[in-house]
Amino acid sequence: MAKNHGPSIKNDEQYEALRDEGYSKQKAARIANDPNSGKKGGKAENYEDRTKEELYDKAKEVGIGGRSKMTKAELIKALRNN
Repeated sequence: MAKNHGPSIKNDEQYEALRDEGYSKQKAARIANDPNSGKKGGKAENYEDRTKEELYDKAKEVGIGGRSKMTKAELIKALRNN
């Protein structure tokens, strides 16, 4: 049974699995709290196909700092590595 990480983590089991795989606490929490995580489908747009504004909004959503000065390529890199 997964440990209860409190109300800030919505899916404790997924959070623990991600931490065991080496994900940071921040990234594991973000994934475990996303209601769409774990769903299959592969229908997300590639980052390269999105506009800079869409990438900026996604970076804002996940809390990437310095995004206002980033180029589209830098936003893509930050989103992939965060």
